[in-house]
Amino acid sequence: MLATWSVRRLAEQTLVIPVDEDEVGSVAPEVAAGAGGVLLFGAHAPAGLASSLARLARGAPGGIPPFVTVDEEGGTVQRMANLVGRIPSARQMAATMTPAEIQRLALRLGRRMKAVGVTMDLAPVLDLDGGQGPSAANPVGTRSFSPIEQTASAAGLAFAAGLRAAGVVPVAKHFPGLGGASGNTDLRPAATLPWRSLQANGLLPFAAAVRAGVPAVMVANATVPGLTNLPASISPAVITGVLRNRLGFAGLVLTDSLSAVALGAAGYSVPRASVAALRAGADMVVFNADEDRVPSLTRQTVQAIVAAVGSGALPRSRLENAVWHILNAKQVDLCP
Repeated sequence: MLATWSVRRLAEQTLVIPVDEDEVGSVAPEVAAGAGGVLLFGAHAPAGLASSLARLARGAPGGIPPFVTVDEEGGTVQRMANLVGRIPSARQMAATMTPAEIQRLALRLGRRMKAVGVTMDLAPVLDLDGGQGPSAANPVGTRSFSPIEQTASAAGLAFAAGLRAAGVVPVAKHFPGLGGASGNTDLRPAATLPWRSLQANGLLPFAAAVRAGVPAVMVANATVPGLTNLPASISPAVITGVLRNRLGFAGLVLTDSLSAVALGAAGYSVPRASVAALRAGADMVVFNADEDRVPSLTRQTVQAIVAAVGSGALPRSRLENAVWHILNAKQVDLCP
């Protein structure tokens, strides 16, 4: 089926378009063009969000709706608590609840999200962290279930299982582990702990998630000393070398926001970073922008991907492989 798609249609499907939850209709043109996902921003979802998202999905070509994605982690990171209910931070969950209780909480959360029209949650956070935050100095903090690998793995996988049971795709993040990172990549370049340290500790919850069959993983924007000088989200060593080949992950790979300062400081605009991320093995690219810039930035990114395929810098086969992962995660019938 994908062999019949134009390069432009393939490129559109790899994009996750940012939109304020109060202005969902503003990205209708991007969805009609074939965007693979939308990412909701905001802090107080409108009562009519479900009907707005339903209208948006009806405009998608080929009857393939976009993922409707949101950061609904708990604690300080909730986008629609007024609709789905407030839940504790990951750290509080792990400290006060059993994995079975966490799974039941995530199931209730997922059912409420699905009823609104959300189909993907950028959670659980599997980073190991026991410090203060989230903050400019520490991007994780209480978003982490625990600094202890066994606790974080058990709690995080329980949260993921609850979401999946509700029909919402969980996304384990931030691979290969942001706990102890030197700073927040949204604000400045930062590095993870050294690769040797990550292999002994921070990588382990992600390895457990892969073994448990988690369907999607988000890759961080930090560099990984001892493994790569590139931000992980555009690094073949991280995505293909470790996540795909070493851990054997066969699911959907998303980038963290390619609008982050860490990418710009490394010389990558969103379009250039998107091409690099796809070439490195990512399947969906995430970015952020003010509402008035979203249409032009989306066009520029699609054009960059199409041009990269045309020049041979990005093989069409890699782009088709990325879209295969996306449609597989959407449970689209891939047979002609």
